[in-house]
Amino acid sequence: MLGLYARKVGMTQVFDDAGNQFPVTVMRIEPNVVLGTRTKDADGYAAVVVGIDDVKKNRITKPNAGQFPEAIPPKKKIRELRDFEKEVAVGDTLGIELLEGIRYVDVSGVSKGKGFQGVVKRFGFSGGRKTHGSKFHREPGSTGQNTYPARTFKNKKLPGRMGREKVTVLSLKVVKMDIEKQLIMVRGAVPGINKGLVFVRSAVKKGR
Repeated sequence: MLGLYARKVGMTQVFDDAGNQFPVTVMRIEPNVVLGTRTKDADGYAAVVVGIDDVKKNRITKPNAGQFPEAIPPKKKIRELRDFEKEVAVGDTLGIELLEGIRYVDVSGVSKGKGFQGVVKRFGFSGGRKTHGSKFHREPGSTGQNTYPARTFKNKKLPGRMGREKVTVLSLKVVKMDIEKQLIMVRGAVPGINKGLVFVRSAVKKGR
């Protein structure tokens, strides 16, 4: 599997040769540093560890600092990629060239937080009638039983915190890559806020 951390730039629109317009999300691939490798002989599996965003040494604990090579500053975000399809060495900096030739990608990120919301916005409840005299508009309705067991079951859809969850969007088509500016454009929306960190990998359910 091939993958890199990227920074979400925002959304725009592009036109194809026939003049059809469709939305795209622009992401900038920032330098991903190889922090380590895993081998089948030593670890039982093959993988590559990449990291992004430098952190001051006095901001991390000694046990956590032990995973970073001496010549490489500690990183804020670290990810281990199993079955990495290209040969790399510790200290290498990976860029968008790694994804060149890939037609579909999966993008993971943290969705936008929407705060505490009711069931109409959170789960799409239709609510009650809006006519005069109605006493049921946007309430969730009954939450339990009148008879045994007199309790609310788990996973009942109720008001609560919405958003700010890890989301992965699968099989987004790569529309364009700008190698010079390290930009990748994919058709459709990806989770997270602008300037938020996302992870772009080769699609697992769709061929290249």
